[in-house]
Amino acid sequence: MIILENPNGIIDVSNEYFSILIGNAVSSCYGVAGMAPGNAVQGIAAFFGRKKIDHGVLVASNGHQLAIELHIIVMYGVNINEIVKSIIKKVRYTIEEATGLAVESVNVFVDGMKSE
Repeated sequence: MIILENPNGIIDVSNEYFSILIGNAVSSCYGVAGMAPGNAVQGIAAFFGRKKIDHGVLVASNGHQLAIELHIIVMYGVNINEIVKSIIKKVRYTIEEATGLAVESVNVFVDGMKSE
């Protein structure tokens, strides 16, 4: 839960909101085949067939800054370095535009590769 304070009051923003927002941004990037489970709970849910857009997204807050960890699966034959750069730019832009919060870091882990 991230708490934002403004002159009108306090806003609580759930981590699930950030996870869905980030998951949608990452899924729309070229070369991304899907999201990989980021922790044991997501892994068990994926094993039993519950695949959600927010799998592989972990968000932590440091005051008014976010630290984001992404676990992705890429398509075979694409330039991984360029995909990761694109993802970092898109996630940073999406979060800063939607919430006004600064993104401290975006760490992208390529957990797998999918052939067509």
